[in-house]
Amino acid sequence: MEKEVHEFFTLWDWAVVVGYMIFTTVLGHRLSGKQANIKDFFLGGKKLPWWSVSGSMIATEISALTFIGVPGMVFAANGDWTYLQWGMGSIIARLAVAQWLVPLYYEKEIYSPYDFMGNRLGEGVRRLVTGLFALGSILGQSVRVVVTAIILQVVTGMDPMLCIIIIGVVAVLWTFMGGMQTVIWTDVIQFGLFIFGGFLALGILLYSLGWSQISALNQIVIEGSEINKLRWIDLTTPFENPAMRYTLWVGLLAMPFQNFTAFGVDQLNTQRMFCCGSVSDARKAMCWSSISLIVTVLMLSVGAGLFAYYQVNQPTGQLAALFSKSSNNVFPSWITMEVPVGLSGLILAGAFAAAISSLDSILAALSQSSLSIYYGRERLEDQGKGAEMVRISRIIVCLWGVILTVAGLLLWVIYEKNPDSDLIGLAFGMVAYTYGPLLGVLLSAILPFRSDTIGLICGTFLSILLVSWFRPELPLLMVSCGFEDLAISLVNSRPKLASEWFFPLNALLTFFCGLLIGMVRRYFGESE
Repeated sequence: MEKEVHEFFTLWDWAVVVGYMIFTTVLGHRLSGKQANIKDFFLGGKKLPWWSVSGSMIATEISALTFIGVPGMVFAANGDWTYLQWGMGSIIARLAVAQWLVPLYYEKEIYSPYDFMGNRLGEGVRRLVTGLFALGSILGQSVRVVVTAIILQVVTGMDPMLCIIIIGVVAVLWTFMGGMQTVIWTDVIQFGLFIFGGFLALGILLYSLGWSQISALNQIVIEGSEINKLRWIDLTTPFENPAMRYTLWVGLLAMPFQNFTAFGVDQLNTQRMFCCGSVSDARKAMCWSSISLIVTVLMLSVGAGLFAYYQVNQPTGQLAALFSKSSNNVFPSWITMEVPVGLSGLILAGAFAAAISSLDSILAALSQSSLSIYYGRERLEDQGKGAEMVRISRIIVCLWGVILTVAGLLLWVIYEKNPDSDLIGLAFGMVAYTYGPLLGVLLSAILPFRSDTIGLICGTFLSILLVSWFRPELPLLMVSCGFEDLAISLVNSRPKLASEWFFPLNALLTFFCGLLIGMVRRYFGESE
């Protein structure tokens, strides 16, 4: 009888996984130092070296999503390297954040960009953007939970919902222990292991096939169709096909807005930046995090190698069924079956731990922003000098851990209905609901125009409705609730448009709503 994939994962591999997790936990805790106050817990005492902060940013950005999703994307029927074009927008955005935003954020000691926007536009706006951040975090991070559940399900054979619960528990534990210092130092460890795992996988594939054979097998004709998996440029304009996502124009015109928000407004990354002791160090950390593009190229290469490998070694039986179900199962299966015993456990432990590091980062950020809203900036700083506020922070971490775990379970139910989803596209699509409005509010805080809180709230509401109309999540939810006819009607009524275009569109919509409604309200207010 044919062995299932998880049966190739030996006791030695399990020993490596358990040993690695214990090692990472203990080392991260020892490096974290004492959390005597809120500044220590949330900002690492503002004394972490820039290179560790940069490594933490990369580890959070890459995570298991890139490790599994990118090779799966290349392996899929229509997959290629065109995702690489998005990296151009990423580099542009990081340089812009380092040049313009970092000095603004370091003018006063703040805990988040939401403090900055609240200081300039008022408490109502601070509550608005904090709520947007929380919503975006739940949507975006739930994708990473699902990715890790896919890995654990393939490798261990465990129920995916149990996998999601385990991920949530470990993430809470890591954050609970040592705040941002533990988060950042464990991220650095994950970054090193990720690089090792990627190069090890590529090295084994190159040794087995050689790059010339990999290249040849990625440019072939299958069933009369010419396939070039190594294609990385697509010049299709949005006027020709507005639904296409991986094009040069999306990379250059839409993704800079997404990445500017991700690294300049999303507390997941900015909280790391605030851990640096100076503007100069924060700029270095931000700029050097651009080398994450190298990791993307590495995993694209692994995807090409896997496609070639399984052209030579055609999968059969249960493995073929697993691949046909979802291309996201390919890399975890290959690691389990083809990588030497022990090393496969180490690579998969790294993928699991990387997902945990992304989650513990967001738990710390959500806890901080929640406390800032509840207590207010002045009271938080005044009472945050003692250990009591640190204890409360840890309780809030646990509450957010439960919420994120439940969100992961709900997304898994949706994912099961479409298991061959583009996980990278899903992750970016989920944050499309909130990133546009967040950037629009930031523009209102920076530019010398008078914006109105009610207008910004209206712009945010319209933006979320607009994305809901175009994205697939609302129709899937309608189908799950028994409203299939309504879902079909909604899908048929909307035009096709890649959700990445909503990053700039919704930023402008939110900004102009705040500006115009503010002008109208001031006009009628003056006439009264």
